[in-house]
Amino acid sequence: MKQLMFVGTGKLAWHEVPEPELQAPRDALVRPLAVARCDLDSAFFRRPLGRALQLGLASHMVDPVVCDIADDPPYAPPIPIGHECVAEVLELGREVSHVRVGERVVVPFQVACGHCPTCARGVTSRCTAGALSVNNFGFGPGAHVHGGVMTDIVRVPFADAMLVPVPDGVDTVAVASASDNLPDAYRAVAGPLRERPGASVLVVGGNAKSVGLYAAAIAKALGASEVDYCDVDDERLAIAQHVGARPVQGRRARWSRAFRSLGRRYTISVDASSDVQGRGLELALRSLEPGGVCTSVGIYPRARTPVPLMQMYVDGITLRTGITNARALIPRVLSLVAEGRLDPAPVTTLLATWSDAQRALLAQTTKVVVAR
Repeated sequence: MKQLMFVGTGKLAWHEVPEPELQAPRDALVRPLAVARCDLDSAFFRRPLGRALQLGLASHMVDPVVCDIADDPPYAPPIPIGHECVAEVLELGREVSHVRVGERVVVPFQVACGHCPTCARGVTSRCTAGALSVNNFGFGPGAHVHGGVMTDIVRVPFADAMLVPVPDGVDTVAVASASDNLPDAYRAVAGPLRERPGASVLVVGGNAKSVGLYAAAIAKALGASEVDYCDVDDERLAIAQHVGARPVQGRRARWSRAFRSLGRRYTISVDASSDVQGRGLELALRSLEPGGVCTSVGIYPRARTPVPLMQMYVDGITLRTGITNARALIPRVLSLVAEGRLDPAPVTTLLATWSDAQRALLAQTTKVVVAR
């Protein structure tokens, strides 16, 4: 069968790989139906991110823990790609009982057993059942063990703990990103809005392109009184307006000056910028009212990342960050979609056929979904 591989900056290629088989009673074999390009994929597909990280590691400017996520050396090709998908169940191990053959399922990007102490606490990003500290499909060390989902058949271990059925009536393409980016966005706003119902929300967009937009849409779905979306990208600003947020034009590399454009402070903020130089994280933190909470979904690989601690101290600001624990949140995202409260589809800016995946996944656009 064929697996799409990252073979170098700006280069993807189909490789012949062995067809997977069931290896354990709790395994499942699934056929991807729709695969979404994660925001992180976009970063290393199109730019020499691996080389930059290697140089940063050598000069001690990059935190060495980045290798847990991005492999050692980081993003060295060839890499089996794809880690966000909705799939059809093809075959089940004899101990799998919670899903059935032919069912549509979301495949979480993190491989998690569901039973170890960390999984029992909901920290599925750091399952201890395997040998790897961070175990994913489609990137990092886990890709060489589990492959990617941009292929014909995927073996999913711990199928009962992993696979989440897609409700009837929910469009496959619309929730293709429910493996990772959608639950990442959900955790950024759902918890804070549960603690502060009807609060105002600011999303600072940027390199976590789709996550910030999903966060704006989910905040509206969960009853935020106001949702403002600040970005420098016209395409993303238009999408933000479409999902019900107020678009605020930012200034490239001058995020702190955008504070004057906002003209207010917020109870909740989301940093989706991954931008230290332009101070996107600083804007998300300084824009909060006293007692506010910011969730950063951005990735900051530098050994030191500045934050305005004095401002946070004076105003009692909380900053939350960390890899999302996708499996625990996927059912909640699917419920919002099934209830008609959330429509993720407007965030997808390019829908491509399977045969066109090699080209489409390199497109310079916000969100790509490849479907059969």
